[in-house]
Amino acid sequence: MSETPRHRASDGTVPPDDVIDPLLWRLGYDVASAHEPDENGRCRNLLCAGQPSPCAALANAERALGLSRRGAPVQSPAEPAPAPLALPATPVPAQRGGGAEREAA
Repeated sequence: MSETPRHRASDGTVPPDDVIDPLLWRLGYDVASAHEPDENGRCRNLLCAGQPSPCAALANAERALGLSRRGAPVQSPAEPAPAPLALPATPVPAQRGGGAEREAA
C-alpha cells in the first residue's frame, strides 16, 4: 500500500445540510474540482486533453452533486455516456497452426 497521503478537494469540506448521500456528494465534489475549466473554457484535467468544458466527467460530477441532495430534481446528463464496447455475439474459436495439414496427411 502506498505511504503517500492523498489530498482530496473534499477533505475538510463540510457537505451542505440537505445532503442525503455524503459519499456521492464528496465524490462529485472531488471530480468537479479536478475538471474545472481553465481560462480558455477547456477542461484542465489531463485525462480530458483540453476538451471544451463541461467535459463528460464534469457533467456527471454535477449530476452526482445534485442527486446527493434532498429534493433535487433528477436530470439526465448533459452528454450521454459513451456506449460500452460491443463484444461479438458468438465467440470465435482460436485457430491452431498446422491443424489442416495434419488432417490431410
